[in-house]
Amino acid sequence: MRVMAVGVFDLLHAGHLHYLEQAKALGNHLTVVVAHDDTVRIRKHEPVTNHDLRRRMVEGLKPVDEAIVGNSPDVSIFEILPVVNPEIIALGYDQEHAEDSIRQKLNELGYGAIKVTRVEGLSDDLDGTRKIIARILDLSRNKD
Repeated sequence: MRVMAVGVFDLLHAGHLHYLEQAKALGNHLTVVVAHDDTVRIRKHEPVTNHDLRRRMVEGLKPVDEAIVGNSPDVSIFEILPVVNPEIIALGYDQEHAEDSIRQKLNELGYGAIKVTRVEGLSDDLDGTRKIIARILDLSRNKD
């Protein structure tokens, strides 16, 4: 089964690896769609590393069979489905995507056979980029 995972993957960390390991366990081929820089800027923050470098880093992870850069924000994420051709879309535990609305849109577009599933998070206090940055800032403040 072909699995698709999506994310920013800025400053790779154990939470990202855990997500991709769980996504890969759902099938035998994992394609990861790395968010386009412009999408990250609109939805989250200025990316620390550009999408080409993030794609290269993600593609180097053992569970990943293929990594591609996603569409720019003016193009629907659903337009990448014919390229990836997934049977399963794996969502991270902390991704704000609503599973029901994704399923509804997949049905509307004729992709109703694609399964949408949310994977479990890593039970670690440093499982997110923002948490890691906050910890680094705390450590640098306490050093002074």
